Amino acid sequence: MIIIRFPDALGSQKLQSLSGKQKEIYEYLDRNLTMFEYETTNQLLFEIRLRENIVESAMKLKDSGVAFTSFTYSKFNPVYWTRIPSGYLLKPNVLPSTAINDIYSNGQEYGFECSTAMVVIFYKAVLDSIRLGDFNQLFGGLLVWNWNYDSDLAIITLEGNEFIPGDVVYFMNPDFDKPIWRGENAVYLGKDLYFGHGVGIGTADEMVKALNTLRKEGAVTSAYMLQQHSRLNFKYLSQFSSK
Repeated sequence: MIIIRFPDALGSQKLQSLSGKQKEIYEYLDRNLTMFEYETTNQLLFEIRLRENIVESAMKLKDSGVAFTSFTYSKFNPVYWTRIPSGYLLKPNVLPSTAINDIYSNGQEYGFECSTAMVVIFYKAVLDSIRLGDFNQLFGGLLVWNWNYDSDLAIITLEGNEFIPGDVVYFMNPDFDKPIWRGENAVYLGKDLYFGHGVGIGTADEMVKALNTLRKEGAVTSAYMLQQHSRLNFKYLSQFSSK
């Protein structure tokens, strides 16, 4: 359910003219049992646009050439990043926007696992949604690996299974063979499709089946989706909107 405290005529016109993925996201929000409350129509429009950018960033990562691998065999372009024990640290005097965009334009220089992929997707989507200067100011000194992320990314994890496109979910694999396959983080793309780095795009059932092929010998417990989802704090980020 969507509630806008201070709607305006121009914003209402923009909502009525939504199409494609943006219209789909609006419909997901509107029919959700959760109450989504916004101060202004622009706040809602920003969330819709950022969610669309998350979906697009996920699809672009899929085609970027970034490898799927553990930290032991991982790599980040050394022109922009320094490897330290806890991840990859942005080099001094490198703009965060330049480094994040490089992951997408020079994917062959990168290799990481699925949780890092989710954070990278979030960063790229935010970069494409807010003012460039604000992005570089907010996210200086980035440390990337696993679920390490800057506090201004403001990721929130909630219980429940009413996913909206742009949310991140987790498929647990209790009887994993190798630790890297203990589970799979995935972006919900809408219409029961998910993208997980290392697995690709598939329905929830297909994601579970893929993980079940990666269990230890003699495993009896199936993989399954956790009833939770992670999303950005869209209202907080909306103050930096590029539109």
